[in-house]
Amino acid sequence: MLEHLRLLSRYNQWMNDKLYNTAAQLPADELTKDRSAFFGSLLSTLNHIMVADIIWLQRFSEHPAQHPALDRIRAMPNPQSLPDDFTALSAERRNLDATIISWCEQLDASDLNHKLAYHNMKGEPAIKNFASLMLHFFNHQTHHRGQATTLLSQQGLDVGVTDLLAIIASE
Repeated sequence: MLEHLRLLSRYNQWMNDKLYNTAAQLPADELTKDRSAFFGSLLSTLNHIMVADIIWLQRFSEHPAQHPALDRIRAMPNPQSLPDDFTALSAERRNLDATIISWCEQLDASDLNHKLAYHNMKGEPAIKNFASLMLHFFNHQTHHRGQATTLLSQQGLDVGVTDLLAIIASE
């Protein structure tokens, strides 16, 4: 399971690099234009993914192992949204993806069996298996990146190959 989570962390970084590099080809007004998507604009979709990532990483940072890679995340305020500045968002995305990879490298098998207690966005308490929550974390990103790639495609921009299979090493 650990190796799969580490693979997902690298896939996450690879896809975000592709997505942000493609989105950077659009003028600012196209990034913020309401496209009637779930979050309106492409920039708002990217913003949502990052806000959710930070919230989940803050929850994960409460793990008893206190993984040092999440120290910066632990110190961050709980975000509601991020600035609508593509350049700043891109820089933070790169930092966050590097943090996610470092954190996944610090995990050991015993960490995954932990039952994490947290409160959802409505303030409702929950206790769930840490490994399962990590799978949700990566799946959430993939879901919304799919929305973002659709918005880019509608603008005539191709992100290219998006399959996890593309980064799985051959046997």
